[in-house]
Amino acid sequence: MRGIPLRDQEELIRSLPALGYTDAWTGETSGVDGFTPLVLASQWAPELRLGPAIVPAATRGPALIAMHGAAMADLAPGRFVLGIGSSSPVITEAWNAVPFVKPFQRTRDLVRFLRKALAGERVDEEFETFSVRGFRLDSPPEVPPPIMVAALRPSMLRMAVTEGDGAITNWLSADDVLKIRAEVGDGPEVVGRIFVLPTEDPEIARRMARRNIAAYLTVPAYAAFHTWLGRGDALAPMQAHWAAGDRRAALAAIPDEVVDQLFVWGTREQIRAGVQRYLDNGLSTAVLMVTPVPSEGADAEAAAAEQAEVIRSLAPPGSERP
Repeated sequence: MRGIPLRDQEELIRSLPALGYTDAWTGETSGVDGFTPLVLASQWAPELRLGPAIVPAATRGPALIAMHGAAMADLAPGRFVLGIGSSSPVITEAWNAVPFVKPFQRTRDLVRFLRKALAGERVDEEFETFSVRGFRLDSPPEVPPPIMVAALRPSMLRMAVTEGDGAITNWLSADDVLKIRAEVGDGPEVVGRIFVLPTEDPEIARRMARRNIAAYLTVPAYAAFHTWLGRGDALAPMQAHWAAGDRRAALAAIPDEVVDQLFVWGTREQIRAGVQRYLDNGLSTAVLMVTPVPSEGADAEAAAAEQAEVIRSLAPPGSERP
């Protein structure tokens, strides 16, 4: 959870099952890594299903990812999902000094390797994007975890449900879920991150949302995703200004309707209704990405407390709220 140090999250994590939450998912960009918070959550709230959404396919070696997955599957048997994805050139190359080449093939090869390794097999194989020689887990998990794949466009979405156990997607509207389902079918699990701004002020919501949209939807993979979804023309001015180095103009060029499609904001009731639309349209698991909107003058501790209260207040209807 953004803005709350890991050491201060125990009380909130322990409360999630009673509030009606079923899962806890992490990400991995430039904050904490994708696995450490899950280790803690596995002990604080053993009822929750846990997963990284996602860890990059190339910033760790294949065997190390298998070891991480086996450790988590041991800590949370039957409750851990291993989410992997191709990530981006910035995270892979600029930050981790690993060439970002053949991302589709690298992700597919990793899924194939992990299937064998997490089942306890000895892997000695030449994959298209890497080789593994004589690797076997010392302690393979009794319950191998499902492997889910981050996917945006058709080829990766299809791979996620043919090679993997489902798709993890991101930066989409409730209506976009229908297009995702048309690619993967009705059966496979689709996990989606939903961006939540707990404010009723449209000016604050749209200002905060625009910063996030510009940071992400100028990345080539996300730009192509939204062209496929039908937002290419709406986002083209933002992308042109961004490429020219005019950040202020890029933010101003993002239409209000795009913000309102990609972010859920308003009253708690409006936010719950917005999340429900994603589920009604076929999303299996909604991962709430709550962006803190701290009160004016709030210090870090107060802002963290406000964020925790937002998470509690957005619990599924009918659940217990201690």
